[in-house]
Formats: sequence, structure tokens, C-alpha cells
Amino acid sequence: MKRNFVDLWEISPEEGWAILQDAVSIKKGLDREKYLEGKNIALYFTKPSTRTRVSFEVAINQLGGRAIFLQESNLQVARGEDLKDTARTLSRYLDGIIIRTDSHKKLEEFAKHSDIPVINALTDMAHPCQILSDVFTLYEAFGEELRNIKIAYVGDGNNVCNTWLVGAALFGLRLFVATPEGYEPSSLYYQSAEDLCKVTGGSLYLTTNPLEAVKEAHVVYTDVWVSMNQDKSEEKLQALKPYQINAQLLSHARPDVKVMHCLPARKGEEITEDVFEAHAEFIFTQAENRLYAQKALLKFLMSS
Repeated sequence: MKRNFVDLWEISPEEGWAILQDAVSIKKGLDREKYLEGKNIALYFTKPSTRTRVSFEVAINQLGGRAIFLQESNLQVARGEDLKDTARTLSRYLDGIIIRTDSHKKLEEFAKHSDIPVINALTDMAHPCQILSDVFTLYEAFGEELRNIKIAYVGDGNNVCNTWLVGAALFGLRLFVATPEGYEPSSLYYQSAEDLCKVTGGSLYLTTNPLEAVKEAHVVYTDVWVSMNQDKSEEKLQALKPYQINAQLLSHARPDVKVMHCLPARKGEEITEDVFEAHAEFIFTQAENRLYAQKALLKFLMSS
């Protein structure tokens, strides 16, 4: 049966933990199976990409498959072909497709008409591959204590924030989210996460006070304040200034706090350069782990 990965809630908590365990085995070199031998996987991208494109292409190649990059502007859909027709056509050539686009609704429509697994590599609403990988990074760092640590997300209630809510709920984690009034995460993702928490024992706390979120936190996470295709308004930047991850704010966290950023970073906005560089090793391990988590995800989806 075809499995999609459009949102994190499309996998169960048990499947999520199994993917993390597979990522551990793959990273340690214990699992070198060519799960994509003979398979063709396309990367269909509307938006620019560094980590997502390269990590997925390398993952596909190392798993024995062939990666085919498709820039949307070079496809007939850019000239008006129905998206559902593109989906039905590509389903007859490919074994799976990874889509990075500006519209979650567009991705959902594509998945509806596709006969092959569809993976969300970022939309305006969600970034499930990023958060799956981030939870893997924390599992690697904290082990079984992962469920007991305090994780703080500070900044804009964007697609990464939406998905962190679901990710924390899926894996039964404690997440504190601090966003300014008017820039909160999606109520749909929050409600879906709340429902999942009832199953997994996870807990979510939303606040407008960054100090409350960061206090005694084991992990502090941030992302850019202005995402791709968004206008950079002065009003938004002013609202987010108190949410900058700087030495003063970080002093309220645990002394051994780990700082995470999904990159690219706009140093001087959501995070200061000194804090970024002090935590660069962990941030770039976080980026590296996209490769292993996505290999484990591809194994799961293509073996289902």
C-alpha cells in the first residue's frame, strides 16, 4: 500500500520511533542495505534548496536508487498543465517523489492524484523531514531521556513551528513555544498535536513570553523570521526582536543548553552570530543528520 509523508501525523508514534532506530543503525554503518536498488525517485522543487536537495540526492544514491531533479519552472505545469495530470503522468515513470513547494494545498492535491509515495520536503505549512531529523538529533544526544527534557521553540510560528508541535506530540516530548501575538502557529497543527499528546503523553505549552519558554530549557530552537516568499515587513521584525536567541536570553536556559537552527540562518536577526558560532558544531550535526533520517524514511516508505 502506498504511504505518503505529507505531514508528520501520517506515521504512528511506533513507526516514528522505528524510523529513528533505523536512522541510528544507518548512521553507525550497521545497515548498508540498498533499499532503493533499481528505483527512480524524483525531487520536484519550486523553491531553492541546499540541505534538503543535497541530502535527499545523496540518500537516494547511497541507497542504490537514481535521483532525478525536476525544477517546476521547467515542467509543463508551469505553462498551465493541471497539477493532477502531472501527478498521474509522473506516477507512471517513477517509484517515489519528493516535493518542495510554496503551497501545502498544492502538495496535498498532487498526493491525492499520485500512485507513488509523496514526501513533503517543505511547504508553507509544514516541514516534516526537518523535524523528523531534528528529533533524531536530540535522540542521539539525550537517548531515552529525550521524553524528559524541556525543548523551547522561540520565534515565528511558521511551518517549522507547526511541525514541531506535531513532532513533539508524536514522540511524547515536552515543547514550549514562544511566539509574538499575531504570529502564532497554525491552530490546525496545534489541535492535531494536542490530540496526539493524549496518546503519547507529550505536552505543549504556548506563550508570548520567550523567558518563560527558555527558562531551564535543555534545548532552544529557532528559525528565520521571514520565510521564503514572505514579505520582510518592519512590523514583523519589530514584533520578533524580543525573541532573538542571544546570550542574555540564553542565560535563562540550562548552562549546558543545546541550540538548534534548521538553517539557513540570518545572523543578527533570529540569532546572534556569537551564539550561533558557540553552538555551530551541534547545529551542523543537526544539518548532517538530515541524510540519515531521510535514508531511514525512504527505507520505511519504499518498503511499506
